[in-house]
Amino acid sequence: MGACGLSVIVPALNEATGIAQCLEALAPLRAGGHEVIVVDGGSEDRTREIAAALADRVLVAPRGRARQMNAGAAAARGAALVFVHADTRLPPDADRSIARALETRAWGRFDARIESGHPLLRMVACAMNLRSRLTGIATGDQAIFVRRADFAGFPEIALMEDIAFSKAMKRRSPPACLRERVTTSARRWERGGVLRTVLLMWRLRLAYFLGASPEELARRYAEGR
Repeated sequence: MGACGLSVIVPALNEATGIAQCLEALAPLRAGGHEVIVVDGGSEDRTREIAAALADRVLVAPRGRARQMNAGAAAARGAALVFVHADTRLPPDADRSIARALETRAWGRFDARIESGHPLLRMVACAMNLRSRLTGIATGDQAIFVRRADFAGFPEIALMEDIAFSKAMKRRSPPACLRERVTTSARRWERGGVLRTVLLMWRLRLAYFLGASPEELARRYAEGR
């Protein structure tokens, strides 16, 4: 991909306790000539201050993961974009894996593992990866990547922007489903109870496919956490 071939875009909101660890893990990519952009959605803690010393740029955008990722993409200089949640770690040599994948596909994602010893969460990760491989639908936890020239933006909806994005990108090309694994935190599941959160996410996903609005789903997600 050449110098600054990859732009890593990290949407963040009140991530002061973990943003340093996230960005330190991306330091080898920066050392290799790629850029890291943090897009803050209006944090009320020290997220921006901490990130400033560890990222190439820190931007502020209206709150909402889709809006923040789109703002980062608009500012990016790389030929390829990868969207990484603040609690997710890319695998080693992710830049090379992405470059190889984008030689033949417009976009893709990694397999994911959830950083937990809970047996249900191991099953959740396996199911997520298999479902994605079968349907061509990626989730944000899988670190979606895309050629910048093919990036049309995430739909700026309250929830399920990754699913809507995947559906649109599938019209351009099937995704590259890489078996290298990103590691994502279990905090989302553990905070509300593992089984309860798994069931909630399944219900919300089903409701989305049946036509429920993202705004309604976001409200139900907030109430169910």
